[in-house]
Amino acid sequence: VQLQASGGGLVQARDSLRLSCAASGRTFNVGAVGWFRQAPGKARDFVAAMLWNGGHAYTDDPLKGRFTISRDNSENTVYLQMSSLKPEDTAIYSCAVKGGPFSRNAADYKYWGKGTLVTVSS
Repeated sequence: VQLQASGGGLVQARDSLRLSCAASGRTFNVGAVGWFRQAPGKARDFVAAMLWNGGHAYTDDPLKGRFTISRDNSENTVYLQMSSLKPEDTAIYSCAVKGGPFSRNAADYKYWGKGTLVTVSS
């Protein structure tokens, strides 16, 4: 499975941004997709995940209400809609897929796309 994340950029605080993760290849084995982020000098954090069939979308509690994961089944693309962005949301955002149910643990994900950088200025 190949993943391509896109949509990052430089935005101002309180702006919105939508990231995309396009999947190709043997996606019939995919069970779940997740978004993770890594800020400079920090560990990778879980952001959101959902089942590949579009069900059971889940956003990490601190981000609920601002971040939403969704999928366009017809395009094999998963989105991360981010709103009311804050400077502390600055990070490299990456998408990843795995077989089986979704997980908050990055180590459970098998395939990763190259991340996209989101920079939020104050």
